[in-house]
Amino acid sequence: MAQPSHSHFSSFLLILLLFALPLGQQTAAGHGLSIKEATIDDLQLAFKHNKLTSRQLVQFYLGEISKLNPFLKGVLEVNPDALYLADKADYERKTKAPSVSLSKLHGIPILVKDNIATKDKLNTTAGSHALLGSVVPRDASVVTKLRKAGAIILGKASLSEWVYGRSNDTPAGWSGRGGQGVNPYNFNATPSGSSSGSAISAAANLAAVTLGTETDGSILSPSSWNSVVGIKPTIGLTSRAGVVTISPRQDTVGPIARTVSDAAYVLDVIAGIDSNDLATIEASRYIPKGGYAQFLRPDGLRGKRIGIVRALFNFGGDASLTRTFEQHFNTLRKGGAVLVDNLEIAHFDEIHYNSSSESIALAAEFKIYLNTYLKNLVASPVRSLADVIAFNNKTSKLEKLKEYGQGRLLEAEATNGIGNAEKAALVNLAKLSKNGFEKLMTKKRLDAVVAPSAAVSTLLAIAGSPGVVVPAGYNKDGVPFGISFGGLRGSEPKLIEIAYGFEQATKIRKPPSLKNFKI
Repeated sequence: MAQPSHSHFSSFLLILLLFALPLGQQTAAGHGLSIKEATIDDLQLAFKHNKLTSRQLVQFYLGEISKLNPFLKGVLEVNPDALYLADKADYERKTKAPSVSLSKLHGIPILVKDNIATKDKLNTTAGSHALLGSVVPRDASVVTKLRKAGAIILGKASLSEWVYGRSNDTPAGWSGRGGQGVNPYNFNATPSGSSSGSAISAAANLAAVTLGTETDGSILSPSSWNSVVGIKPTIGLTSRAGVVTISPRQDTVGPIARTVSDAAYVLDVIAGIDSNDLATIEASRYIPKGGYAQFLRPDGLRGKRIGIVRALFNFGGDASLTRTFEQHFNTLRKGGAVLVDNLEIAHFDEIHYNSSSESIALAAEFKIYLNTYLKNLVASPVRSLADVIAFNNKTSKLEKLKEYGQGRLLEAEATNGIGNAEKAALVNLAKLSKNGFEKLMTKKRLDAVVAPSAAVSTLLAIAGSPGVVVPAGYNKDGVPFGISFGGLRGSEPKLIEIAYGFEQATKIRKPPSLKNFKI
């Protein structure tokens, strides 16, 4: 059962106050182990040598959430069973290891985006009060895989409400339930979205790793803006069953973490066949034997052909950004990559700046998908998109309807299935992708294209292709930006090699100072 809506925030604070551990800001009690910025490998090593327990780790993150989240608003809820799950993991480690090999994620706390269903005491609401108290039939399939691997579901990360499907006027990172998420590097900068809370929380060390979802840019963009690593997997590589999304044609679930290695470990766990999402059957052929962690190679750049589409590098005359990315190109070359420069993508402007076909298709798909999701809930205050719109009208003050509207919801509700206009849009999207990005990749024999931040997201979205973003720098105001690599479907192994090679050569990420934050 989901938690009741009454006194939710009070219970949230009470849980944090009860369980906050006097570990200090950065260390586990008595051992001097730095938890902030610790990787999964660091944490597993500490577990192995009895320098840290999952209970201590969960208590540390609960303490950080208690201290920072009232301002950053990266977390919607914490799991009241998190400490029980931590104790369970500690017991399993004592009784099973070393005779039984445990997953890299065993005993590791993870926050999942609030559109990913969990069949526990947590709500799943896509950030909206309309779904508060709804009861999901089962865990989302990716959550089932996480639990099986021994990961601890720490709580729900905030997001742009309805995965940024409510209105063009809604700020990125805002939801009715969570309020406005804050970029921890510059409080006046956007956190981006829709996986804003997942990126904020990973960046600010509110969890070891997080899960996000992407339709078009929703993992890559917030990861870029919050100086973390995001992997947007090939469509169907990870199951969307039990996830509130926009479009099964474009939506994917992926990790957001502080390092490429941590993101790869999460991908290893959540990728795979799921009978509740038929797209995973076809995509399973892309999963390499031995998983993705084997591609964490320091020399991963060697021999890779990486394309530069200069139209993606539009910095509006910012000479500093131009210089930075030229330096990054040199880093790629020094690592042994072959850069193929000055490439052009057919119909680039139509894809990148005027994606009307994408908007037409997504509006209709959103209504179909959301209505199906809502009807399948065990219990819910709303059972259709029309009900959601009516709820917002009735609770306009709570959901800030006057300020932000619900234009995208209304646009979706006005559709009537996949009609002639939608079919034409889908045909056009497929043609644009085949004759543009996919043709370029094949013709030039590229392993990846490189782009600033999430500039490549729409190309990847309509192709159903993967992308990885890695921290690439900070501007004069301390606002982060990333560098992204995208490839054809199933190219995650090469993208991970490239991203890891770049990360290890540069090691740009630094934690947010939060120097203007007052406890």
